[in-house]
Amino acid sequence: MIMEAERKAAAALEFILEEEFDRLYERLKREEEKAGVIQWGGFFRRAGAFFIDVLVLSIFSLLLFYFAYVGYNVGLAAHHQTLSEENLDVFLLFLSLGSLALVTGYFVLFHGMEGKTVGKWMFGLRVVGPNQEPITYSRALLRWIATWVSAIFGLGFLWVLFSREKRGWHDLLAGTWVIRE
Repeated sequence: MIMEAERKAAAALEFILEEEFDRLYERLKREEEKAGVIQWGGFFRRAGAFFIDVLVLSIFSLLLFYFAYVGYNVGLAAHHQTLSEENLDVFLLFLSLGSLALVTGYFVLFHGMEGKTVGKWMFGLRVVGPNQEPITYSRALLRWIATWVSAIFGLGFLWVLFSREKRGWHDLLAGTWVIRE
């Protein structure tokens, strides 16, 4: 009789353990499915991140302008000249090239290092390549060059609104995706 009670207790314990295991398995399966769903970076989230990037770049551009202006004036003063209409075009050329290098470096370096700029970091976005792997610097440069194609009439950026994976033309050309972390 004691053996019979022990067998029933063991069977009941086994039944409880199986039920608990099944519940745990189903919960883990749901969590795994939920984790496997990719959340794309939508248009407005990406636009907000870009706005933050523009603010950051504006601050750096003002610093660049100030240091370039001071340096150019010091160089002109060494030759007993001042900034005038005759030498303004050279100053503006250097300033334009410096600004282009600053903006290009910002987007290429940040996307190549971590897949995100300051704005993307603040909005929880990341640029990834196929299979969600980090992008290389060359792919980041290709994406930056393709951004200029997207900028034509803004259509390449607006494409994000209609794309199922929320990809702009620059993402399509560079083989990149913007995902939410």
